[in-house]
Amino acid sequence: MDRVDSSLIALRRILRATELFGRDLKKAAGVTAAQFRVLQIIAESGQATAKEISTRMRVSQATVTSLVDKLVREGMVVREKSVRDRRQTDIHITERGRQTLIDAPDPLQQKFVRKFSSLEDWEQSMLVASLERVAGMLDADDMDASPVLDSGDFKQATD
Repeated sequence: MDRVDSSLIALRRILRATELFGRDLKKAAGVTAAQFRVLQIIAESGQATAKEISTRMRVSQATVTSLVDKLVREGMVVREKSVRDRRQTDIHITERGRQTLIDAPDPLQQKFVRKFSSLEDWEQSMLVASLERVAGMLDADDMDASPVLDSGDFKQATD
């Protein structure tokens, strides 16, 4: 097998792992990986604004609004006018949202973070550089993406 085939197979394995995890998370917890990440961010302090979530996830506020809309419909978060600034809306996690975080399987990105963190510094640098190069080869340098390992979340979030 040549290097081109080997690299395409490795990419496909990564995509497949994210697809399978996304399905498992949706089945077990009723949320996508991106929705799960929104819940995690809100749970850190009990509340967050769409702008804060957008900045942390490195996605547009429109994407965050769509993700939060779905979480509101599921009763996992609520929107309330900010007591600090009436122009802002705070997003608060509900008990159902907290329980979803507890019941969900270990997120794929957390598995990655644990294993990545155990690598030597030079290995981390090499891996980051290689992944950035692959993203560039796929003309994906400027895509709206967050550190959430799940395929399709952001397409679904804007549907």
